[in-house]
Amino acid sequence: MTNAITPIEKVIYTAKAHTTGGRDGGGSRTSDGRLDVKLSVPGTPGTGTNPEQLFAVGWSACFLSAIKIVAARMKLKLPADLSIDTEVDLGTTGGGYLLQARLNVNLPGIEREVWWTVRTRSVHILKPHAATSTL
Repeated sequence: MTNAITPIEKVIYTAKAHTTGGRDGGGSRTSDGRLDVKLSVPGTPGTGTNPEQLFAVGWSACFLSAIKIVAARMKLKLPADLSIDTEVDLGTTGGGYLLQARLNVNLPGIEREVWWTVRTRSVHILKPHAATSTL
């Protein structure tokens, strides 16, 4: 089975970050300096955050933006207290590491059928894509 990467038609933003040392006492900083974090291993004492926390924050913020786009297209007024509680698990399977995430959307006052439509359309806006890396 081959996973095809959906090509981007137009790049609207590129985030750039530099990371040293990894999760065990390392750090990451974005090229614009707006994010500068110390890293630490999950579940250990330390002053840094870990990549799983950063993933949880980033993914939920992107999904919340997708919900707002879909709601605007549907002319749906969203509640002011709309929020997402995200959980990201780091685990192992077959000797490799995996991440799995749950996005628990709090959308008070919206009927279940309407929420299902918003959710489905939002998922299609933020299709999971494979990442490429170069050394």
